[in-house]
Amino acid sequence: MILKLEHIYKDYIQGKMTVPVLKDVCLSVERGEYVAIMGPSGSGKSTLMNIVGCLDRPTSGSYELAGKDIQSLNDKQLADVRLHNIGFVFQNFQLLPRMTALDNVALPLVYSGVRKKVRREHAREALVRVGLEERIAFKPTQLSGGQKQRVAIARAMVNKPDILLADEPTGALDSKSSKQVMELFQKLNEEGVTVIMITHDSNIAHHAKRIVTIFDGELSEQEGKVSE
Repeated sequence: MILKLEHIYKDYIQGKMTVPVLKDVCLSVERGEYVAIMGPSGSGKSTLMNIVGCLDRPTSGSYELAGKDIQSLNDKQLADVRLHNIGFVFQNFQLLPRMTALDNVALPLVYSGVRKKVRREHAREALVRVGLEERIAFKPTQLSGGQKQRVAIARAMVNKPDILLADEPTGALDSKSSKQVMELFQKLNEEGVTVIMITHDSNIAHHAKRIVTIFDGELSEQEGKVSE
């Protein structure tokens, strides 16, 4: 078991009202799984992603990731978990425009204190892994949307995290680039990477091997491998 959420609740206070966003969410993910969490806008999926990504804390419940009791960690320890245990892929890439693809991918290694020569080697290997060895010196403005997302995926993978957490990873891409990114996720998963993908799009969700739906803050499971 790489990830286990048990009885997660998340409430927000709006004025004098308490608004429940997540309600008794339970989710277990085994190492090497490829899971899609699918739901419409306002379903609570972004809140759930923030909790899984250690960007927010639940109101109550327990969360274990890679053997760590996440609820017991302080903010600095949570930052370490985000750096070393989770690789983030966002809809809008989050690349630094003045840095090359190689330097963008190497950023997590900078924060980890890895020596320059070693981090450049690891960043280069990550870019080769996503098929961008010819674009190493390119800046984001010189790359297509699909190429930018592949740089972002390489950056997410460079620290060899326990899970790859992707939030609407094809939301800013055309259909051809979306297909290429989905093929890359499938390839990484076949290589043993644990992938958790958040999406509103059932066509994208069906690339995963397991689909969990979220609606009105509650999870429900779709059993069995989903056919494409």
